[in-house]
Amino acid sequence: MIDIQQIRDNSQEVIRRYQVRNFEAAVLVEDIQKKDALRRQTQKQLDDTLAAGNALARKIGELFKSGKAHEAEHLKDESVRLKKQAKDLQEQLDALSLALNGLMTQLPMLPHTSVPAGRSEKDNEIVREEGDMPQMGPDALPHWDLAKKYDIIDFEAGTKVTGAGFPVYKGKGVRLQRALIAFFLDEAAKEGYTEYQPPLLVNEDSAFGTGQLPDKDGQMYQVPSDKLYLIPTSEVPLTNIFRDTIQREEDLPLKCTAHSVCFRREAGSYGKEVRGLNRLHQFDKVEIVQVTHPEKSYAILDEMVDYVASLLRKLELPFRVSRLCGGDLGFASALTYDIEVFSAAQKRWLEVSSISNFETYQSQRMKLRFRSKDGKNLLAHTLNGSALALPRIMAALLENNQGPEGVRVPRVLHAYTRFEVIG
Repeated sequence: MIDIQQIRDNSQEVIRRYQVRNFEAAVLVEDIQKKDALRRQTQKQLDDTLAAGNALARKIGELFKSGKAHEAEHLKDESVRLKKQAKDLQEQLDALSLALNGLMTQLPMLPHTSVPAGRSEKDNEIVREEGDMPQMGPDALPHWDLAKKYDIIDFEAGTKVTGAGFPVYKGKGVRLQRALIAFFLDEAAKEGYTEYQPPLLVNEDSAFGTGQLPDKDGQMYQVPSDKLYLIPTSEVPLTNIFRDTIQREEDLPLKCTAHSVCFRREAGSYGKEVRGLNRLHQFDKVEIVQVTHPEKSYAILDEMVDYVASLLRKLELPFRVSRLCGGDLGFASALTYDIEVFSAAQKRWLEVSSISNFETYQSQRMKLRFRSKDGKNLLAHTLNGSALALPRIMAALLENNQGPEGVRVPRVLHAYTRFEVIG
């Protein structure tokens, strides 16, 4: 959630900034202001009542000590009344706090000042493009046909066993997947990321903490009987490791990485956009997460973008980096860069990484703080990015490297795959 102090200080500026997201916040912000004012008023009444009750308790105690029991007994009725009043006010305060929290969770993160206005991905701002575009002949095959030709991915078997969007990898397809995962994790270790192996299921508090709930409830697979969710990305368990903690400033940034299977319902997806590996319900991904000082988070965001770009250079894949416009920005993100690779046979760009700075949106929900050098407990900034998601990387590698002898494996993966060609 955003800090309510921002609404208290300048509600009109908050409303104006939300317009970049095409999010009409005026009515909601007004409701929040009214509820916040009533909550603060009730808090003051409760504080005054408790103070009066404590003062009266001390007075009654002094009267008993001085032998004035009759006068003390006379004041007990007032003490009972104040206790009842405090109990009622506390119940009102709890209800108001709950209602205010519910309103605040309806607000997305305030966009960073560099976020361009726009309504869809067509309005995203391309900030970088690198690599040589592969030249494919008229006989170039899309990856789903290459997967069948070389018997490395069985889409039909996955559909039979589970359903569409759950492919079965075979032979060199499996080995290429494992090679990519090992390569990504090794590269992350070189960059100072500590590797974790987190759970694939999380509870409601974890899903709420990183912003999946309530915003993406419909996109998550659930285990209702246990009130658990299958993770859509290892960002969720990784970041929640630090929920309800106070870190030392000198230990920041915390740099984490993990490989995990990810699960997404992808409700409403259809057509050619979901063909083959383009959009799956189950897929593998290596994630990077950082928890950092607010003053350094945007420099770190740039470093994370450069790091993911370095992976794509080593894989010899042409790519481009886009700054997302307000209309395409995720609910919890202040600024996001998408990285796409070019898929030669499909002749289209495929998103393989999304790198975001959430500022204090997640840390506010998770109470993730650090103790500054002057002893203050402050909210940290959290960032995460795909480094990388495997399905579309696999798709681009297969399509861009196909030739008469088969599919060439990038040199950087040879030590991992122990083969140079899929054929």
